[in-house]
Amino acid sequence: MIAIIDYGAGNLQSVKNALDFLGAECVVTGSADEILNADKVILPGVGAFGDAMARLNETSLTEPVKRAALGGKPFLGICLGLHLLFEESEESPKVKGLGVFKGKVVKIPDTGLKIPHMGWNNITVTKKSKILNGIGDSPYVYFVHSYYINPADGGIVSARTEYGLPLDIAVEKDNVFATQFHPEKSGDVGMTILRNFINL
Repeated sequence: MIAIIDYGAGNLQSVKNALDFLGAECVVTGSADEILNADKVILPGVGAFGDAMARLNETSLTEPVKRAALGGKPFLGICLGLHLLFEESEESPKVKGLGVFKGKVVKIPDTGLKIPHMGWNNITVTKKSKILNGIGDSPYVYFVHSYYINPADGGIVSARTEYGLPLDIAVEKDNVFATQFHPEKSGDVGMTILRNFINL
């Protein structure tokens, strides 16, 4: 069973639809017990960093989500769900993230390109990856974001894209995976990534 975490700030239905399409057993849940007892966990997210952390705190899910990520089961963060795994974000100063990874989330600098970075862009896989396996060279995926991750440990970065400058847009360490782009909206490439996650 895959638990899709419902804390009031995620694009839940499109994630569930993608997993249903792939035949995965999944549930959208705000229950700490269901999250902790699931075989795999997905943390989706849209909106602002501070609002999302406030919702996790209000629903008493902050600690269960951290325990799920640190407990060894496959864990996937999507978009804002990637940001929340870090310690802090320039989007919401003084708000603490989950701190699963050291580092912060920073605003995409103005290089003359439109912000937010929205739409299809190609990515480069930067290390051997369990969930980015089999997606081809320089595949296109779907983005919507104004901020990007700046990890303290560059070794966790599994993919980058170019948008005025190189941006780190995916991480992978042990059981924890996360992407800036939306696999559930990224066509066949995204379905391959989600299938890889399901099959872990």
